[in-house]
Amino acid sequence: MRGAIALLPLLLLAGCKDEPDFEARYDKAAEEIEARAKAMDADIAESQAAAQAAGDPAKAPEQMVEPGGKIPRVSPEPLPETVNPTNPPPSSGE
Repeated sequence: MRGAIALLPLLLLAGCKDEPDFEARYDKAAEEIEARAKAMDADIAESQAAAQAAGDPAKAPEQMVEPGGKIPRVSPEPLPETVNPTNPPPSSGE
C-alpha cells in the first residue's frame, strides 16, 4: 500500500507535459492560417476560371494585392449621369 502511495505522485507528474511556449503556438497558428489562405485562394481561382469558361460577362475588377495582403487604394469612380441624388420629403412635424 505504501508503494502505491509513493508511486501516485510519480504518475501524476508523468501525466503533466510541458505546454508549448508562445513561439511554438504562434508558429503553429501561423501555418494553419497560411494553409487556409492558400485553400481560399485556390477556391477563388477555381470559381473565377469556371465563370470565365461559362462566359460570364460579370467580371470582378482585377486588383493587385501587395505582400502582406494589402490592397492598394484606387480613386473612386464617379456616379453615372443617370443617378440623381435627391433629398427626402420634408417632415410633417408629427
